[in-house]
Amino acid sequence: MASRSPSSIRNVCLVGHHGAGKTTLAEAILAVTGTISRLGSVEKGTTVCDFEPEEVQRQLSVSLAVAPFELDGVKVNLFDVPGYADFGGELAMALAVCDLAVVVVSASDGIQGQTEDAWRAASALGLPRLVVVTKLDRERTDYAAVLDEIRRAFGAGVAPVDLPIGAETSLRGVVDLLDDTATLYDLTGTPPVRGSVGAVPDDLAGQEHEVHEQLVEGIVVGDDDLMTRYLEGEAIERDELQKALATGVASGSVYPVLCASGTSGIGVDRLARSLVELAPPADHRYPVEVRAGDTTTEVTCDPDGPPLLAVCKTLSDQHAGRLSLCKVISGTIRPDTVLTNTRTRSEERLHVLELLRGHATSPLPEAVAGDFVAIPRLSNTRTGDTLAPKGQPVSVPLPEPEPPALLAAVKPSSRADEDKLMTALQRLAEEDPALTVSRVDETHQTVLGTAGEVHLAITLERLTRKFGVSVEREEVVVPYRETITRPAEAEGRYKKQTGGHGQFGVVHLRIEPLGRGEGFQFHDEVVGGAIPRQYIPAVEKGVLEAMEQGGKYGYPVVDVSVTCDDGKFHSVDSSELSFKMAGALAFRAALEQAAPVVLEPISQLVVTVPAELQGDVLGDLHAKRGRVQGTEAADGMQTITALVPTAELSRYAVDLRALTGGRGRFRVRHDHYDVRP
Repeated sequence: MASRSPSSIRNVCLVGHHGAGKTTLAEAILAVTGTISRLGSVEKGTTVCDFEPEEVQRQLSVSLAVAPFELDGVKVNLFDVPGYADFGGELAMALAVCDLAVVVVSASDGIQGQTEDAWRAASALGLPRLVVVTKLDRERTDYAAVLDEIRRAFGAGVAPVDLPIGAETSLRGVVDLLDDTATLYDLTGTPPVRGSVGAVPDDLAGQEHEVHEQLVEGIVVGDDDLMTRYLEGEAIERDELQKALATGVASGSVYPVLCASGTSGIGVDRLARSLVELAPPADHRYPVEVRAGDTTTEVTCDPDGPPLLAVCKTLSDQHAGRLSLCKVISGTIRPDTVLTNTRTRSEERLHVLELLRGHATSPLPEAVAGDFVAIPRLSNTRTGDTLAPKGQPVSVPLPEPEPPALLAAVKPSSRADEDKLMTALQRLAEEDPALTVSRVDETHQTVLGTAGEVHLAITLERLTRKFGVSVEREEVVVPYRETITRPAEAEGRYKKQTGGHGQFGVVHLRIEPLGRGEGFQFHDEVVGGAIPRQYIPAVEKGVLEAMEQGGKYGYPVVDVSVTCDDGKFHSVDSSELSFKMAGALAFRAALEQAAPVVLEPISQLVVTVPAELQGDVLGDLHAKRGRVQGTEAADGMQTITALVPTAELSRYAVDLRALTGGRGRFRVRHDHYDVRP
């Protein structure tokens, strides 16, 4: 593809519920525009956008994929976005770097959970939207019913610009409501099929005329000149209507609805052209605010400006190595450009620039502001980083990963796996920001934080496929604690006699409970030299070691004040070791008398669900010993904040999905420790 200006670039993402047909639609667009010579299939695992083995096996997109095509001198960067809830981070990234969200709705399934989530996320960013109804050639589909459902869900701005010709298996074309024409398709040929334009069928003429007038009125209302001419009875040309419609789309006030079938090809050529005509140009959402320390500065989409790249995706291949997909925020990037990673302060030479389509690459001579470019082998760069000229410590704000919804512990299957495990997991985490990896010293577990069961399963499969590391899953050990509920005191005596110098130390301690979360306090009240000053730190060290080793129930002890007020020493046999041991013995003896109790971690849970499901979610939270802190309603959704024992939330991602049919989402974070009943 030749170099171009931002005004001739469109950045578009296909979003919606999984199974709506986004990947099939992307494949059909690539085929009908001549970008690929052969139409692939999701079922056969031959599409451009689903190329990972895990995607092919499950017939489910799990990662953001870009599939650029060119039409009428315009380059469209088409992003195929996973529709499964576990991969919401991919959706957030796509919406942040694209200029139009194409919300794909299956005519056989209608509005679903991830359809609503995608719409809300795009709305929160003020991103222009367009709706495509797919699978109208399936049995038991009704375009009018689906359109009514879309209007109820998405509001008054919904404006159909297509009418299907035929229904279900008899679908054969699309009526263009902008210019009163029909596009019919011959489905006897080999895909991709292209339509032929003709007159509107007689049986649709009356309906088409009525809907056409409604559409024109909705378009011209935003343009005073067009409105005046329309009211005076003048016929408005299609080009003018299309231009006014594009203005309404860019402003976020109009949401056109089109019809297309990715499997048969009906309407796909019209959809591709509509993306060129209606999607805002790449510089539409600029200027972008970038951070520079505590201040922000604005950057325009200027090919002549300073070079600035935002890394929005990292791909890893065992043969090709690491590949970074970057959006060019400003400037023109050419091979061998040297930029600085503003996070690590390290220089990166962009040896090669590549066009990425699925997993295939081809060399690029340059990339201009508003476009995307793939750069191989950036050594110290990961998703979310910014590359800028040296001495310009700015960062482009990109979405931060959501906190993990599901924690799982893994252990290596063999000694050979153990040696490679952490390195492999860190590599996966660099590629997938939604994955967190931590080593919990207290429980001696390696814990993975994921977005759900599917995300976890795919992570483990990639671990084996890419790095040859096999692991076994185990339950995450809940980090319980112990504390005391009343004061106590005790003496610890450590005496050991050998042939030479012995060991002798006596320590008297008082312990008292502290407030929750206050940790540990140590006080020295020894008088009269009962314990020499140089041995007091050893007493404290012995107490700390005893607390870490665990109390009556085997859990670390917290929130305790310890006072050392007396003791005895021997001028020859006393040492740091003897007083450390005596301090530990005194603490354990006092702990037995202080009525120890177990503390469990409590998490703050924030759940957002459709209002009609609030009762079911509240009932489930009460069953999990949750304490509701408050509720808040907005846009038909209910947000519930509750404090819930962490042990009850180990599988909440699965529970909530089952409870709400995938329409609920949640965030969870550790809040405090409390006494376990």
